[in-house]
Amino acid sequence: MKNEITISEAQELVDRWIKTVGVRYFNELTNMTILMEEVGELARLMARTYGEQSFKESDKGKDLGDEMADILWVLICLANQTGVDLTEALRNNMDKKNIRDATRHKDNEKLK
Repeated sequence: MKNEITISEAQELVDRWIKTVGVRYFNELTNMTILMEEVGELARLMARTYGEQSFKESDKGKDLGDEMADILWVLICLANQTGVDLTEALRNNMDKKNIRDATRHKDNEKLK
């Protein structure tokens, strides 16, 4: 696998893996629940790495990047299942933010 992967390529890679190794996609509601589980795992690791909670033995050796990649994987599965082109969705979302938030954060006294 090459070093850089576009979002579109990632969607294709996940789809190919699911259809050859994974047999089929879990249904959308199952994947939504799995996504929440994965976000919880990331939150747990963040709380222990950057927050005030101490590590439990079962938390040791967990990798932040791997936990984020698990989230990305399931999000890509959901996008593939629901027909969302994540490249287009991200472009549209950036356009929305650039219009809506053009000065919002610059004008926010709390961020100064």
